[in-house]
Amino acid sequence: MRALLTLAALALALTASAQPVHITLDGHSSGRVFDGLGAASAGASSRLLIDYPEPQRSQILDYLFKPGYGAALQRLKVEIGGDVNSTDGSEPSHMRTPSDHSATRGYEWWLMVEAHKRNPHILLEILPWGGPYWVGNNTLYAPKMAEYVADFIKTAKRDYNLDIAYTGLWNEKEYDAPYLLELHRRLQAEHLTTKIVCCDEYAGQGPGQWSIADAMLKDPAIAQAVDAIGAHYPLVDGKITTTDAARKTGKPLWSSEDQPNSGSGPFLSRDWPVGGRILAHLYNQNYLQGALTATEIWSPITSYYDNLAAPNSGLMYANTPWSGHYDVQGTIWATAHTTQFAQPGWQYLDASSGTLPTKGSYVALRSTDKSNWSLVLETIGATASQAASFALTGGLATTTIHIWQTNATRTFEHVADLSPVNGNFSYTFEPDSLYSLTTTTGQGRGLAQPPPAAPFPFPYADNFDSTPVTHTPKYLADQDGAFEVQPCIGRPGRCLEQVIDHAPIPWGPLPDPFTEAGNADWTNYSLSADIHFLTAAPAALIGRIDSADVFQDGHARWPSGYVLRLKPTGAWELLSAQFNKPLVTLASGTVSIDPKDWHTLALRFQGDLIQASLNGTPLASVHDSTHTHGMVALGSEWDHLQFDNLLIGPNPAQ
Repeated sequence: MRALLTLAALALALTASAQPVHITLDGHSSGRVFDGLGAASAGASSRLLIDYPEPQRSQILDYLFKPGYGAALQRLKVEIGGDVNSTDGSEPSHMRTPSDHSATRGYEWWLMVEAHKRNPHILLEILPWGGPYWVGNNTLYAPKMAEYVADFIKTAKRDYNLDIAYTGLWNEKEYDAPYLLELHRRLQAEHLTTKIVCCDEYAGQGPGQWSIADAMLKDPAIAQAVDAIGAHYPLVDGKITTTDAARKTGKPLWSSEDQPNSGSGPFLSRDWPVGGRILAHLYNQNYLQGALTATEIWSPITSYYDNLAAPNSGLMYANTPWSGHYDVQGTIWATAHTTQFAQPGWQYLDASSGTLPTKGSYVALRSTDKSNWSLVLETIGATASQAASFALTGGLATTTIHIWQTNATRTFEHVADLSPVNGNFSYTFEPDSLYSLTTTTGQGRGLAQPPPAAPFPFPYADNFDSTPVTHTPKYLADQDGAFEVQPCIGRPGRCLEQVIDHAPIPWGPLPDPFTEAGNADWTNYSLSADIHFLTAAPAALIGRIDSADVFQDGHARWPSGYVLRLKPTGAWELLSAQFNKPLVTLASGTVSIDPKDWHTLALRFQGDLIQASLNGTPLASVHDSTHTHGMVALGSEWDHLQFDNLLIGPNPAQ
């Protein structure tokens, strides 16, 4: 009897799931205005992209920003650099002192220009993570910081003809109302059109990531200062955290930093079976649940080394510029299913958006001229096909409907064209898929293919003479401070110099300045560099770095690896550094040196044997197996020091 009941229930369920869903697409429906999908280039996440050769670099940029080609990003947020670690490295400041000014440092200017070149309508935003020491007393919430932000905006316009649409306050820091009002006053005083998005906080932070909305409802001055409310990772335990107060403000509500896994580590694969599917669902739910009209993913591209914090954050993957290889991941196409079918300024149709009886959801949008329309529908998690019938009303176009699909076997494919009959049409949607239905044209899937991946070149040498002065050499990724090429002091040519002489205002951990490169799989090798003291700051060579994720240990001065340090006094030490463990001194001593001369420091690794030398003379030979493999780095402290003739090669002892 129980078996018969079970079969009857199954038959009823199958019959119910087979019933067509009816969806009315009503052009007269109300809804919020779509503000676009984008990404945040911050935390040094784009560091290695600028080092890519052509044509691969342009191909990557096309996949990110070119309309009708790939992700077609409609927004780009960039970090206002502060020479301080902001997740995966430090981004350079454009004003290191009140009298210093440079619009050529770093890569965010370049990235904004390239994005704007491909999409002149792209919306540009800025947000600081840290800042130079002079803007405040260990805080960015100071009048000088407002001046610093305004100067960045004016520089973007003056030097690059870029209009910055929005600026934030301080990434993932509890907002400060007096500073918010000061920044608003400064922007008005400078006659800048840049608006303020507030407050880029994450769930559980301070009084809450939407607390600014409560303040806006109580204080007209705050309400006037804030043009949009942005929250980070608003999906918590399967629910979007948008509050009633936020909705009542009437301001645009944005997910101003998000992830396919809502920011909880470790970060997931960005291929379709994992990240692509999650993101397809998330984009729809951000609006359906949270009334969020923009979503920005950190980051546009994983273009930083894998041994740093939060690997694999990007919509694309490209962190081997020496090979030219890149990976166009499923998250690119999950994004394209919205960006290639609806533009900022389009309106959501709330009465024509919702969830499917079986797993899935759909959002409808109409164009600004109220004729063209698109529907983004996902069946993520569904196990059976779902038939649906549609009725078009409210002035929506009844022209040919183009249908695009992505799933495990199709990648952004144009799969069907339908002609409505008397404003009606039907379609059957496969499970675990993402669809876009549209009356628009111009969509496309880029076809450029990268060369195969290759490991970091070995042996490797750089005398820095081919790098322009004030620029960063290829492949070196600054993790704190700024290592830039300058004329050598005491010898001809160009050298690498750590140029930050005051510790900046931090966002997170503040290790000593170091810049890294190499291959995480390297085991037995030699590392050497010439060093020249300019101040009392010591020089450091670091090898076998098995992790440079300094966020594992907020008090760490160096990455996890072997550190050889030499002071101008001749005092030296060989250390083993591990996160959240005591620092181990393997050897130390003092030698007689002239601090005004150039010197050569070297480390050699062979099995558990670690050897250190100075000017070819041995300093130490010890056995230790704490670190068996990893990358290399040059380091110092917060003052000037020069390096030259970096050399990574086979261990002569082999």
